Amino acid sequence: MTGALKKAFAALAAAAWCALAGGAAAQGYPAKPVKILVGFAAGGPTDVIARIVAQDMSASLGQSFVVENRPGANAIIATEAVARSAPDGYTLLFSSLSLLVNAILMEGKVHYDPFKDFAPVSNAAVLPMVVVTSPETRISSMQDLIVLARAKPGELSYATSGNGGSTHLAGAMLENATGTKMINVPFKGNGPALAEVMAGRVTFMFYPIVGIADQVSAKKLKVLAVGTQRPHADFPAVPTLEQSGLPGFEETAPWVGMLAPAGTPASAVNRLADEMRKSLARRETQERMKALGAVTVADTPSEFAAFLKKDHERWARVIRASGVKAE
Repeated sequence: MTGALKKAFAALAAAAWCALAGGAAAQGYPAKPVKILVGFAAGGPTDVIARIVAQDMSASLGQSFVVENRPGANAIIATEAVARSAPDGYTLLFSSLSLLVNAILMEGKVHYDPFKDFAPVSNAAVLPMVVVTSPETRISSMQDLIVLARAKPGELSYATSGNGGSTHLAGAMLENATGTKMINVPFKGNGPALAEVMAGRVTFMFYPIVGIADQVSAKKLKVLAVGTQRPHADFPAVPTLEQSGLPGFEETAPWVGMLAPAGTPASAVNRLADEMRKSLARRETQERMKALGAVTVADTPSEFAAFLKKDHERWARVIRASGVKAE
């Protein structure tokens, strides 16, 4: 055998060994508990959905998937921690649009790149928005709201969960779409913001659909429109934002999904994605998600990657046009 043939044979043998080793690793994953970091406090939508998925995956894969809350800096602390973690599939991130928005608003100040430092696993779900106001206002539709905003530039206000959050970006998107100027009134969370809207001290807000049906039935809130493609079962008489002349606003729905550090073996990423889709297809999981107001997505790693790119481009345009700044 010539020297050239020996080298070629050795290269083929090495490639075959790597393929076998990779297959063995895929079959053996996970071989120990997996940690899922959430950048928000326990009890919020991202945390709750992460725990639903983690519970299902623990049962199906025979290893513990442990959710660890590491709140702070609008999820930057948890996001940076996962970006620096070993790419072995044992430290994961359950994130939201903050992954992208922080990188846009604080370019050069956050120590991660949402595309270079992460391997998307699957988008679990989206949480559609509704536009709400106090029943005491004379605003009964989005058309009423827009007419009033145009007549009184800089006077109408919208409550948000904080600068750069999903509710703020939806409000900024509304201003851009309608050519109006309104006042963003930021609070530390959706709860305090909603309380001020119910009290009539702030005109309206975009709010995740989770848990407001009781306030609406108690006449503490009025829903002007829903940010879903079709009328929502909880508010069947309320028009969608598209029916109200505002197409594309269903895309304001915050998403929650799983990512791994960049460089995580594709076999591990694909197995995680497969198990997430199985979890989200379960009848019991579907019922729990519906109770939260969440709409399941359960896509593939490549589909999630394409979605993240599109979402980043959308919010970058909104932020540039509206001049949204980080706190």
